[in-house]
Amino acid sequence: MLKMLRTWSYCWKSVPVMWHMCVQMMNLLYNVLNKSSEYFQSKKKNMGEESSLVVAQAVQDAPIISSYNDRIRPLLDTVDSLRHLMITREGIQLPTIVVVGDQSSGKSSVLESLAGINLPRGQGICTRVPLIMRLMHQPTPEPDLSLEFNGKVVRTDEEHVSEAINLATEEIAGFGKGISNAPLTLEVRKNGVPDLTMVDLPGITRVPVHGQPENIYDQIKDIIMEYITPEESIILNVLSATVDFTTCESIRMSQMVDKTGERTLAVVTKSDKSPEGLLEKVTADDVNIGLGYVCVRNRIGEESYEEARVEEARLFESHPQLSKIDKSIVGIPVLAEKLVKIQAASIARNLPAIVKSINDKLSLNIAEAKRMPQKMSSPTEAMTAFMQIIGMAKESLRKILVRGEFDEYPDEQNMHCTARLVEMFNQFSDELHKRAESDPAEKFLMEEIMVLEETKGIGLPNFLPRTDFLTILQRRVKGISSIPTIFAEKVWSYVEEIVISVMMHHSEHHHQLQLSFRRAGHNLIAKMKERSINWVMEIVEMEKQTDYTCNPEYLSDWNKLMVQQDAFMKYVLNNEERPAMRELEGFGEIDVDHLKKYSHVLQQAFDLKMRMTAYWKIVLKRLVDCMALHLLLSIGNLVNKEFEAEIVNELMGPGGGIERMLEESPAVASKRQKISKSIELLKKSKEVVAKIMDKIGTYND
Repeated sequence: MLKMLRTWSYCWKSVPVMWHMCVQMMNLLYNVLNKSSEYFQSKKKNMGEESSLVVAQAVQDAPIISSYNDRIRPLLDTVDSLRHLMITREGIQLPTIVVVGDQSSGKSSVLESLAGINLPRGQGICTRVPLIMRLMHQPTPEPDLSLEFNGKVVRTDEEHVSEAINLATEEIAGFGKGISNAPLTLEVRKNGVPDLTMVDLPGITRVPVHGQPENIYDQIKDIIMEYITPEESIILNVLSATVDFTTCESIRMSQMVDKTGERTLAVVTKSDKSPEGLLEKVTADDVNIGLGYVCVRNRIGEESYEEARVEEARLFESHPQLSKIDKSIVGIPVLAEKLVKIQAASIARNLPAIVKSINDKLSLNIAEAKRMPQKMSSPTEAMTAFMQIIGMAKESLRKILVRGEFDEYPDEQNMHCTARLVEMFNQFSDELHKRAESDPAEKFLMEEIMVLEETKGIGLPNFLPRTDFLTILQRRVKGISSIPTIFAEKVWSYVEEIVISVMMHHSEHHHQLQLSFRRAGHNLIAKMKERSINWVMEIVEMEKQTDYTCNPEYLSDWNKLMVQQDAFMKYVLNNEERPAMRELEGFGEIDVDHLKKYSHVLQQAFDLKMRMTAYWKIVLKRLVDCMALHLLLSIGNLVNKEFEAEIVNELMGPGGGIERMLEESPAVASKRQKISKSIELLKKSKEVVAKIMDKIGTYND
């Protein structure tokens, strides 16, 4: 025992407080456990020396287990107090002895023998709710029994305890044979009972009887798995000697969560009913029971508990087969001693971690409570909070939309707005240049030739009319006119998503305002989008209206292109055999065979093409540059001017939401209440464990 506790305590050396706590509890439990077993060691020794009659009388007179002294009882009370506070709702598991067994395995008989009281009996499931049994030794001879359920305490006595349990069960689980996961606590203060707390669960049955739901097995399994899954749980598996252990459903369930059996203790009941081969069963251990077996005899008929203990001792002392089983694993007193020691070791192992979990959880909840929005009680407080939300949202938008800072959203790429806007502008520019109207090599010179043919008139030869240039320009501008409009809509849709997201983030604790914020955001972006689209349409119309630029690149590019005219004309009009494709700088390879028949306008068409090519580059650049400047200005105005005014108008106008800020949203109110209850529970739990830690410190002084 000491070796196990010392081994466990090494892991806490890195934490001085926990290490000190471990050493104190280890020494305390070791000393007391040794003292508590002295009585049993003496009895076992005497059993080999005295007559059966003397032994029987000694067993009848002795308590079921020598009680823990006043130093150990507070440890058990501490865990029971935490269980009563329902600390497990906070995800903090407690050391628990969980009693499981197949239906009719003798589970109730074992618990009756430990507690010395009668539990409900009958056909089918007797235990329909988790029954938390708190056994407490007291020196006074008069027993004190009580039930606690549904927030009330009901006093009872040994004669009526079974009936009281049935009535409480019906109130919890209803009439009939259904089950419930709501626990019922039975506290037994009685002279001679072991200091134990156990949770008795419904017996496992696969076939529903009349009055039981069809999925009774699944319901029972869910309850059992909930209790035995935590690593802190000790599984007391009750097995009948009359069955093959490997076929027991309770064994199968316990092995699902405790494969090695290190936290499973088996109690073998009805040993007198099937003594043949029992020794081999418990020594072979085919089902991995790490904490060992204890064989017991069930109370029969109207036997008193004292008489049953005498008969049990006589059975394992004198029976030809059962007497061969080691006396260290037979009898209710041995079972009680094992359970008390296992429970004490489990508490010693887990209490420091429980203390730490309570403190950590309390700190987290207090921090979460501080992050919750202040509950407002006056219009002034509401207005102050409202302006703070607007200010924080405005600053966030300024960071991500204007300054390109994204420290508030480091892992959300969609919120890195300036980078995303640059990507959109690049895509916009690429799309403009990829359109067929922007491809100068497409059907080379044919557009120009057709326009020249359709606009020719009586006049001087080789004269290039301006209307020809404007005709081609207008066709090209019309061909791309939808791209800037679609781009503006795309940008504002993205900005709307960002604005709404930021507003929702900063108003997350004011659900009653979010609808107004969202509506204001939609209205604001709709206005900004409409302005931009109108502006884009004006820009497009301006490009259609006339041809103008003061950019010197136009003349420079046109002159460079015109240098190739003479060579190009000679190549096209040459009657000699030549390749159909020709390389032309600025256009790549072009097909020239179709041009020879248009020799009368070829020179003018070439000049018109070069002028349009040079000017079209200016037009596209101008569209991209103007669009970028316009949208950046508009986004800046949105953040710095329009945003606050629009939100204030929406919230301060008729049907606004400032007054509604005084009404906390259901989600926030529920969360605040939940955190408050959790903090209250954890503070009470902290007080409970603080008292026991103070006592441990006192014992070691």
